[in-house]
Parts: sequence; C-alpha cells; structure tokens
Amino acid sequence: MTIATTDEQRAVQESIRAWARSAEPSVTVRAAETDAQAWRALWPALAELGLFAVALPEDLGGVGATVVDLAAMLEQAATELAPGPVLPTAVAGLALAAAGGGVAEELCPRVAEGALTFGVSSAPEPVQADSAADGARTLNGRTGLVLGADSAGALLLEIADTDGSVWVVLDPAAEGVQVEKVTSVDFGVPLARVELTDVRVSPDRVLTGLRDGLVADLLATLAAAEAAGVAGWCLTTAVEYAKIREQFGKPIGSFQAIKHLCAEMLCRTEQIRAVAWDAAVAAESGDELPIAAAVAASVALDAAVDTAKDCIQVLGGIGFTWEHEAHFYLRRVLSLRQLLGGGAAWRARVAELTRAGARRHLTVDLGDLEAQRETVRAEVEAISALPEAERRVAFAESGYLAPHWPAPYGKSAKAAEQILIGEELVHAELETPNLVIGWWAVPTILEHGTAEQIERFAMPTLRGELVWCQLFSEPGAGSDLASLRTTAEKVDGGWILNGQKVWTSLAREADWAICLARTDKDVPKHKGITYFVVDMQSAGIRISPLREITGDALFNEVFLDGVFVPDECVVGQVNGGWKLARTTLANERVAMSGGSSLGKAMEELLELSGRGGTDPVTEERIGFLIGEALVGSLLEHRTTLRQLDGQDPGPASSVRKLVGVRHRQAVAEFALGCAGAEGAVEGPLSREFLNTRCLSIAGGTEQILLTVAAEHLLGLPRG
Repeated sequence: MTIATTDEQRAVQESIRAWARSAEPSVTVRAAETDAQAWRALWPALAELGLFAVALPEDLGGVGATVVDLAAMLEQAATELAPGPVLPTAVAGLALAAAGGGVAEELCPRVAEGALTFGVSSAPEPVQADSAADGARTLNGRTGLVLGADSAGALLLEIADTDGSVWVVLDPAAEGVQVEKVTSVDFGVPLARVELTDVRVSPDRVLTGLRDGLVADLLATLAAAEAAGVAGWCLTTAVEYAKIREQFGKPIGSFQAIKHLCAEMLCRTEQIRAVAWDAAVAAESGDELPIAAAVAASVALDAAVDTAKDCIQVLGGIGFTWEHEAHFYLRRVLSLRQLLGGGAAWRARVAELTRAGARRHLTVDLGDLEAQRETVRAEVEAISALPEAERRVAFAESGYLAPHWPAPYGKSAKAAEQILIGEELVHAELETPNLVIGWWAVPTILEHGTAEQIERFAMPTLRGELVWCQLFSEPGAGSDLASLRTTAEKVDGGWILNGQKVWTSLAREADWAICLARTDKDVPKHKGITYFVVDMQSAGIRISPLREITGDALFNEVFLDGVFVPDECVVGQVNGGWKLARTTLANERVAMSGGSSLGKAMEELLELSGRGGTDPVTEERIGFLIGEALVGSLLEHRTTLRQLDGQDPGPASSVRKLVGVRHRQAVAEFALGCAGAEGAVEGPLSREFLNTRCLSIAGGTEQILLTVAAEHLLGLPRG
C-alpha cells in the first residue's frame, strides 16, 4: 500500500519502475562517489516522465495535477534511488508557482521540462541582507548547507531579513556567487555551501508572495514522500532476502526474531506512507499544511532511518558491504533527516502548532450519496427526539443502529453510506449503543444461522434485550483457538459440553454466549470444531470472576460441566466452526472516528501536560504522541478510502491495531508521569495506566500480531 491511491498514480509509478529497470539509477549513484555530475545523464528521462511538471499549473508549463500525484512519483523515484536534485527542484517548482508573478512565468516552464534544476536551503541562511528602496537586496555572507546546489542550476535561499525572513532566487553564475561543493553522505544528491559577496538580488527575484513557512512545509512533505520510497525498498529487500537466506537448515524468515524485525519495518513503512500522503493532500488546500507537514517530518524522517538500519540488520554481513545497495538508501534518508533538522525539532514544532489550536480534519467525499443526507438526517433526528423509553427500540428497528448489517436488521449499507449515517448520528447526538460481543455474534448468525436463529437473536440484541459473551479462549488455547479442548458430545436432541473457558468478559451479565467446542477428535484440529450459542442460565455453568491488576473483575473463568445445548443452537455445520470463528473475529464496521483526529485521551493529555508550563523535553514527547495519534487516525482513514474504492483494507488495518495499542499505553504512562509524586496515589491516572496494560494482550498479543503480520502480510515462512 503505497502513497498512490488512484489508478493513474499507480500507473505512473509503474512507468518509473520500467524506466529504472533499463536506466539502473543505483549504478549512477555509485558512480557519483567520484563523478559529481553523473546524475545529469538521467535527468532528461526523469523530466520526460513528468516528475517536475506534474504538480505545476498548466499556464506555467505544467500538467496541472496534484501534489499527491507528485508525492506518489517521488516515492517511486526514491524507491529506485533516482539521483540528482530531484527533491529540491520539485519543491522549488511548487514554491515559484505559489509566489506567482514574472519569476514563476519565466522559470516554472524550464523546471517542468527539466532544463533548470534548483538547490534549496532548509533553514534561514545566516547572511547579511541589506534592503534597497526598490525592494532589492544585497547579500553578504556564507550560507549553511544547500540541498541540490549546483553551479549550473539555480538557488532558492531563505534569507534572514529585518521583518523575519524572505526567499530569493539566485543564479550561481551571477557576480559574487560562489558555490562550494561538499561531499555529501548521500552521493546521489549535490550538496554545497554558497559564498555571497555583494550579491544584488533584483526585486523580481525576491519572492514576497510566499506564505511564511510554506517552503519548509513543502520540503518536509516531499521529503516524507522520498522517505516512504526508501522505506518501501528496504522493507521489500529485507523480506525477500529473509525468504531465501538459510541458516541452521531453515530460511531466516522463519525465525521469530527476523519476523518481528520485518513486521516492525512494515509498521513504520505504513506510517511513513500515511503521513506523507496526508501532508500532500493538505498541500492542495494549504490551510492545514503546517501541522500535516510537521507531523510528516516528525514521523517519517526517523522512521525511515530506522527502517534502513533494520534492513541492513536483516541482510547481515552482506548488508554491510559497499557492494550492496542498502547503504545508499540509508545514506539518502540519513542525509534528509540531518538537513531538515532532525525528528526532534519537528516533534517540538508539532506540539507548538497543536497547542496553538492546529488540528488535522479528515473528511471523505461521498459524491452522489450526499443527495441522501437530508433524508437520513430527518429520520435520525426523529429517532433522537423520541422519549428515552421509546428511542432504543426505534433506533434498532430503523436499521441505523447497525447500518452495515443486512436489512431489515441494518441498512445493508456499503462503506460510503455507513460513513454518511455515522456523520448524521453524531450531528443528531444519537449515540450508538455498544453491543460489545453482539457486534461479532449477530453478523455470524445472520450469515450462517437458520431463519429461526436469526429471528430469535438479531432484533432482540439490537433492542438491548440480549447481552452476549464469548466462550472462545481456554487456559491452554488463547490465541491458538484450534488447540481448544472443550468437548461437545452428541446426545439425543443436542450436545453435552464439558470444559473450561477463560478471559470471558460480561460472563456474569450475559444472556447468551457464542462458544467453540470440539465435536470430533479424529480429524485435524481445525476441522473438528463446532460453533454453538449457549444459554448462560443453563444448568452446569459455573462462573468464577478473575480480578485484574486494576482491582476490577471484568474477566471470568467459565466452567462447563455437562451443559446441555439443543441441536437448534448449533450455528452452521457440525465441525464447521473454525470458519465461523474466523468470520466472527473479522466482523468489523467501517470506522470513521468523529471529533478530534487526535482522540479524546490525547486532547486530555494536552491540557494536563500544559497546566504547569512546558519544557523542551516534555514538548518533544508530546509532539511524538500527537504524531502517533494522527498516524492512527490516518491509517484508519486510508483503510476506509480503500474500502470505498472496493479494495481490501490492506496492511494499514493491521498496523492500526499495533500503533493504536502502543499509543494508548504511551499516553496513559506519560499522563501518569505528568502527575509527579501524586501518581503514586490511587486515582484515575494510575488506574488508566494499569488498565491499558491489557491492550497488548487482549484480542491477540502484540507479539502474536507481529508474527501474523510477518507471515500473512509479508509472506515469511512459518517456523
């Protein structure tokens, strides 16, 4: 799942891949160690692919497409290790177009056709700028490092000015300009300092029309896109190597340590892609670009470096050789991270912007479905206006409570309609009751149950008349459901269940349970399991509460001692329960979170952490947690967009679980830390910290999820 979300973007990425197969850009990067101009041989082809024209307006010689299109192309170009000042030239083109005027009309067409490259500074340059009455500037001094600076290109420099800073366009061939090349960690991209001696910049070369911070935001956005490309290459390279490299008679990818290393690389790569995509989307409107770009840089720069390091780790000795390409990718993102100021500075920026009120708002274009909004709103508001005693029944019978369920229990709503309904429920302040296990149990019954079972369980669950629990996990079969030992013996008219279940929430409150039991011991363990619904008031059921570390007893042990379950409570086929169990665990609605994209807990932490003032260490950590929160929302958002497009959710949905769990635990722990010594007193903060420890255990441990991601998403062999 790359930055590309449209067929056109995927097609142009394929065009870049095809170019790279014949051009072999990595060979050029290797040659650039001794030949700093080697990249020039490939530049015309990159321009011909449309890389520098794609996001420029048509009246400036461009294609008139979007920044997202450009980001998708840069991602693929970085995957192929395209050399030269690709990133700074693309950024300069966008900056010139935003500034407008004669300089844009003159230079943008040359950028688009590949006739002009740019070096761009990543911070205000410490040079003296004297202003003239006509708006011209005279510059003296020596700049810091300028990415992409080349004596045959142009320069876009941010110069400290009396009123802050200003961007100027310079010709390296102009009198008083001296480009001093340095040897970059990344051989593939020029890097230089610029000596300026009485350099006069005419008023038309001073870009007064640029929003403060725009170029830095664009640089962060497109650097994140390149980071996504590097991370994608590193992930693919590590995984493919792990599949074929053998040690101790097995592929190294079958070892859990390698699986988890690769799964973590997948998690980081998906996060980088999400934030890079989002920043590019934000660049189209501009209003929320500062926070989106800051988050992109705060997440992508460090994550890409870590992914490149892990790639070398998986490769082992061969990855540490000069001959292998892996170090070129590490060099690329390492250079970007250093030049853009490092992830910590961007995390501080994220915290600063967020405390000032900046938020990212994620929306979905529902197209023709908008015509239904007025009708849905009227119906939902009518339900909301009912007396409380009548509201739940009307809500259930309307189909709006579970719109993804088939009619008449739901609306048979596809992804887009679910989103529209969800928005209107929020608008009407009509809160959807949490069916808890009912969200899983009833869809399985609707799909596999008999007409009598559907009539008996579906609508009563929606009306709140039935509460469900789940009898799946056992003392010796938690995540490994196929190893369960609870037995069901056939008797006249039904089955006798014997066994023990554990970690069952709501067991004491539940009316009914969904239960897995072994009905055939003589077949492979996946095939001898049957899916039952069990009346929790049945004779032979004994419930023993389990007290958790919080002091509560939400979980229970459930003992089944000769429990009779009638034949009409078998769901689906006898011995067909494994398939149904997987259906149950896969039943999910289209999720679009309302309110802040940061989530309630993060918003509360912002308020808590700012009460006594702030310090740089706190703010850097807050910025990290804000970025992590937005990443979770973005992964969810991109999953929804894929569903709307009729695609499978992709790896983002699995990564969302891991990221979300870690985030909630980290927020709880940081909040407790903010309390200082008072955190030692039993209270809401300590309680939340303790409670979140279950998140990386319940529903599959973090380690199991990493293994599943490695095997099912990356295709690494089972151990």
